[in-house]
Amino acid sequence: MYVAHLTLLDFRSYESAEIALEPGISAFVGPNGHGKTNLVEAIGYVALHGSHRVSTDAPLVRQGAARAIVRAGVIRDERRALIELEINPGRANRARLNRSPVQRPREVLGMLRTVLFAPEDLVLVKGDPGDRRRFMDELLTVRTPRFAGVRSDYDRVLKQRNALLKSAAAHRRAPGQEVLSTLDVWDTHLARTGAELLGGRLDLVAALRPLVAKAYADLAPGGAADLEYRASSGVELSTDRAQLGEALLAAMAETRRNELERGVSLVGPHRDELVLKLGDLPARGYASHGESWSFALALRLAAFELLRADGDDPVLILDDVFAELDTGRRTRLAELVAPAEQVLITAAVPADVPEQLTGATFDVSEGEVSRVR
Repeated sequence: MYVAHLTLLDFRSYESAEIALEPGISAFVGPNGHGKTNLVEAIGYVALHGSHRVSTDAPLVRQGAARAIVRAGVIRDERRALIELEINPGRANRARLNRSPVQRPREVLGMLRTVLFAPEDLVLVKGDPGDRRRFMDELLTVRTPRFAGVRSDYDRVLKQRNALLKSAAAHRRAPGQEVLSTLDVWDTHLARTGAELLGGRLDLVAALRPLVAKAYADLAPGGAADLEYRASSGVELSTDRAQLGEALLAAMAETRRNELERGVSLVGPHRDELVLKLGDLPARGYASHGESWSFALALRLAAFELLRADGDDPVLILDDVFAELDTGRRTRLAELVAPAEQVLITAAVPADVPEQLTGATFDVSEGEVSRVR
């Protein structure tokens, strides 16, 4: 799998851009602030329908424009697909496949798979639990696109349930039978969708654990990394979706009084944590800067290996990563990613691209992209 062509219209700083790509290594080199990251961000957006830099779509549209278009020609198993996303802040986004509209943008999810490394990845280790939940859910969606619908359904149910709890809490009196009956209905919906999302995450973590351990050991010889999934309110974990649903319902029943008092849902995958461990200690709060970088890189490398095991090399994107690493980690990371079918790198200066990763080079300056090698 690789991206053969990228077209941008009113995306970020680009009024328009056309770039032909090929398998192997491609490096986008130029001063900071000139548009390098915007290019790989656009490719990542095609894969995930989201940005690794911002949480909303509005900043992705060039100032003064009403919409942005990202179009990617993707080669997979010698078959070409043209994927187009129209980004409409405040309105529904649209998608086309081979120039034909699709009913919902998420129907094209999975046609391009990417794994993106970026300086922002440090939040996976040092940040809040929500950053690690986002990592799991994005990888779930890339690996199994139907989880986009599961996540959407869960978020919708959670929003409705929270609105009911907030309304009940605002009245500061015991809720009536009608409120309790309605809450029972939302409990059932939350348990059903929550069990599906939780089960997917548990399967994912089980698959990632050995891959993370190996990747971390490759990057930091002698180190021992591990993952542990911790569910909210002591929900008993199981691979059986029905048992997970029952456990979630039981936990909601136990915490109902507290939820009604606080006006918020306290049980469910939205409250869970992925604990990153170095030896017996949690990485968050104990890992050094170098260990944190190694763990963040190990998570991305493990994601790459997991997707590769499904049958296709995902496109590897390394956004200004090498400048952040010491010489040893630079060399080991370069050796680990070099065999991938397509690797896209951004760097401020040519010296930031390791010699093991030689290939096509593009100069990015003042929003203009030109191939120089």
